[in-house]
Amino acid sequence: MNSLGHLVTRHVLAPAEQAFTYLIDPIKLGRWSLGCFQTFMDDQSGVYSGTSLFDATQGWFRIDSEPARMLVDYWVGRPDNLAHRISARVVDGSTVSYDAGTCLVMMTAWRPANMGQERWERLCSAHEAEIWLIKEQIETEHSKVSSTME
Repeated sequence: MNSLGHLVTRHVLAPAEQAFTYLIDPIKLGRWSLGCFQTFMDDQSGVYSGTSLFDATQGWFRIDSEPARMLVDYWVGRPDNLAHRISARVVDGSTVSYDAGTCLVMMTAWRPANMGQERWERLCSAHEAEIWLIKEQIETEHSKVSSTME
């Protein structure tokens, strides 16, 4: 485990555009982010919020996206002190010799200088699980959409 950053990647059996759209949806984030479950717009702060499945604390986040490059930056923390700590990138599968209509989804986290080792290990473990949740949820959505089009 690298002490400064962590990267997880999965091959997703759905088009890159669909995966990107999924990753920038703040409500769907509340279905896969173990640290910010059941997301909602926090009217008081004006940013999205959710509950940690680890310790039931409230967390806040903002999503910045760059659709042309399929990049997503997640700013996390307290409403008055959000920090860019997590990014995601989607790559069309056909550009890296995978089947057309599939993609790679990558999630990167950076460790703040003041984050303890145990908390960092927990975050890395959470991302290992979250990338599987992301993969399965996107593929399930894609299956449902594909079957209704037939």
